Amino acid sequence: MKGDELKQRTKSFALRIMKLVDALPNTVAGRVIAKQIMRSGSSVGANYRAACRARSNAEFIAKIGTVLEESDETEFWLELIMDGDLLEKEKVEPLKKEAEELTAIMAASRKTAQNHK
Repeated sequence: MKGDELKQRTKSFALRIMKLVDALPNTVAGRVIAKQIMRSGSSVGANYRAACRARSNAEFIAKIGTVLEESDETEFWLELIMDGDLLEKEKVEPLKKEAEELTAIMAASRKTAQNHK
Protein backbone atom coordinates (compact mmCIF):
# COMPACT_ATOMS: atom_id res chain seq x y z
CA MET A 1 0.00 0.00 0.00
CA LYS A 2 1.39 3.39 -1.02
CA GLY A 3 1.70 6.31 1.39
CA ASP A 4 -1.02 8.34 -0.32
CA GLU A 5 -3.42 5.39 -0.17
CA LEU A 6 -2.74 4.97 3.54
CA LYS A 7 -3.20 8.71 4.11
CA GLN A 8 -6.64 8.44 2.50
CA ARG A 9 -7.45 5.27 4.43
CA THR A 10 -6.58 6.86 7.79
CA LYS A 11 -8.57 9.97 6.89
CA SER A 12 -11.57 7.83 5.97
CA PHE A 13 -11.14 6.02 9.28
CA ALA A 14 -11.30 9.34 11.14
CA LEU A 15 -14.45 10.34 9.26
CA ARG A 16 -16.09 7.02 10.13
CA ILE A 17 -15.13 7.54 13.78
CA MET A 18 -16.79 10.98 13.66
CA LYS A 19 -20.04 9.40 12.47
CA LEU A 20 -19.83 6.72 15.17
CA VAL A 21 -19.30 9.39 17.84
CA ASP A 22 -22.47 11.16 16.71
CA ALA A 23 -24.39 7.90 17.16
CA LEU A 24 -23.23 7.30 20.74
CA PRO A 25 -25.84 7.81 23.45
CA ASN A 26 -25.90 11.06 25.40
CA THR A 27 -25.03 9.36 28.69
CA VAL A 28 -22.02 9.81 30.95
CA ALA A 29 -20.38 6.72 29.44
CA GLY A 30 -21.30 7.73 25.91
CA ARG A 31 -19.90 11.25 26.28
CA VAL A 32 -16.65 10.11 27.91
CA ILE A 33 -16.00 7.46 25.28
CA ALA A 34 -17.00 9.87 22.51
CA LYS A 35 -14.31 12.32 23.54
CA GLN A 36 -11.66 9.63 23.93
CA ILE A 37 -12.34 7.82 20.67
CA MET A 38 -12.66 11.07 18.74
CA ARG A 39 -9.18 12.04 19.90
CA SER A 40 -7.51 8.69 19.28
CA GLY A 41 -9.37 7.88 16.05
CA SER A 42 -8.62 11.21 14.38
CA SER A 43 -5.06 11.13 15.70
CA VAL A 44 -4.30 8.03 13.62
CA GLY A 45 -4.54 9.98 10.36
CA ALA A 46 -2.98 13.17 11.66
CA ASN A 47 0.03 11.38 13.10
CA TYR A 48 0.43 9.18 10.03
CA ARG A 49 0.69 12.32 7.91
CA ALA A 50 3.33 13.61 10.32
CA ALA A 51 5.22 10.32 10.02
CA CYS A 52 5.22 10.70 6.25
CA ARG A 53 6.99 14.05 6.69
CA ALA A 54 9.65 12.64 9.01
CA ARG A 55 13.13 14.00 8.36
CA SER A 56 14.94 10.86 9.46
CA ASN A 57 14.37 7.16 9.99
CA ALA A 58 14.49 7.68 13.77
CA GLU A 59 11.82 10.38 13.57
CA PHE A 60 9.67 8.14 11.35
CA ILE A 61 9.98 5.27 13.84
CA ALA A 62 8.94 7.54 16.72
CA LYS A 63 5.98 9.01 14.84
CA ILE A 64 4.76 5.70 13.46
CA GLY A 65 4.94 4.39 17.04
CA THR A 66 2.48 7.12 18.03
CA VAL A 67 0.17 6.10 15.18
CA LEU A 68 0.38 2.50 16.37
CA GLU A 69 -0.53 3.51 19.93
CA GLU A 70 -3.48 5.62 18.78
CA SER A 71 -4.91 2.93 16.50
CA ASP A 72 -4.62 0.37 19.29
CA GLU A 73 -6.27 2.77 21.73
CA THR A 74 -9.10 3.34 19.27
CA GLU A 75 -9.57 -0.40 19.03
CA PHE A 76 -9.90 -0.50 22.84
CA TRP A 77 -12.65 2.16 22.84
CA LEU A 78 -14.50 0.31 20.08
CA GLU A 79 -14.37 -2.85 22.19
CA LEU A 80 -15.82 -0.93 25.14
CA ILE A 81 -18.62 0.43 22.98
CA MET A 82 -19.54 -3.09 21.92
CA ASP A 83 -19.02 -4.79 25.29
CA GLY A 84 -20.90 -2.01 27.07
CA ASP A 85 -23.80 -2.29 24.62
CA LEU A 86 -23.59 1.41 23.73
CA LEU A 87 -24.16 0.63 20.04
CA GLU A 88 -25.11 -2.46 18.09
CA LYS A 89 -22.09 -4.68 17.45
CA GLU A 90 -22.95 -4.89 13.74
CA LYS A 91 -22.42 -1.12 13.45
CA VAL A 92 -19.12 -1.12 15.34
CA GLU A 93 -17.47 -4.33 14.16
CA PRO A 94 -16.38 -3.03 10.71
CA LEU A 95 -14.63 -0.08 12.37
CA LYS A 96 -12.98 -2.39 14.88
CA LYS A 97 -11.72 -4.55 12.02
CA GLU A 98 -10.28 -1.47 10.32
CA ALA A 99 -8.60 -0.40 13.57
CA GLU A 100 -7.06 -3.88 13.86
CA GLU A 101 -5.80 -3.72 10.27
CA LEU A 102 -4.35 -0.23 10.72
CA THR A 103 -2.64 -1.36 13.92
CA ALA A 104 -1.11 -4.32 12.09
CA ILE A 105 0.04 -2.12 9.18
CA MET A 106 1.66 0.39 11.53
CA ALA A 107 3.38 -2.35 13.53
CA ALA A 108 4.79 -3.83 10.32
CA SER A 109 5.90 -0.38 9.12
CA ARG A 110 7.69 0.30 12.38
CA LYS A 111 9.40 -3.09 12.31
CA THR A 112 10.53 -2.56 8.71
CA ALA A 113 11.90 0.89 9.56
CA GLN A 114 13.69 -0.47 12.62
CA ASN A 115 15.33 -3.17 10.47
CA HIS A 116 16.64 -0.48 8.11
CA LYS A 117 18.54 1.41 10.81
